[in-house]
Amino acid sequence: MGAHVIIVDVSLPRLRYLYEIMPGNVQTLYATQATIAESVEKADVVIGAVLIHGARAPHLVTREMISAMQPGSVIVDVAVDQGGCIETTHPTTHSDPVYFVDNVLHYGVANMPGAVPRTSTLGLNNATLPYAIKIANLGLHSALKDDAALRKGVNTYQGKLVYEPVADAFGMESSELSLN
Repeated sequence: MGAHVIIVDVSLPRLRYLYEIMPGNVQTLYATQATIAESVEKADVVIGAVLIHGARAPHLVTREMISAMQPGSVIVDVAVDQGGCIETTHPTTHSDPVYFVDNVLHYGVANMPGAVPRTSTLGLNNATLPYAIKIANLGLHSALKDDAALRKGVNTYQGKLVYEPVADAFGMESSELSLN
């Protein structure tokens, strides 16, 4: 649509890749406190999309940064399901989705895919069905031994918590996934 877009990330390989494939109106920046603050202050729309698997998203955009934005600017925190990456967001609902903080409109609907249930279900099925078929054909133990990607998705196994970020998020002990 011709908007000037800034993508901020901590992964240099990802930023290089995006720089190569995106059109000229898209700028990539390495995420530092300063680049985030400067980008937020200039933005009409900020979309927070931080995901740390199994853990709470860190607040990368502070209230001070929000207060420096122009009145009428918009915040969308896609990370709200994991606690939000913007200090001033909190979960809202599809029936009451927005609120203002410092004259900046905030949208923090938890479970955003719920607004498009058919599409999100098809996407989830496409991503997970191959794993379900593998488990059905091989059995769980053999499927886990055979597929490193499937092993990465295991949170609990044989009554033990085996995914460290989840254990850390809940202050629990984790065990190593043992397939012996």
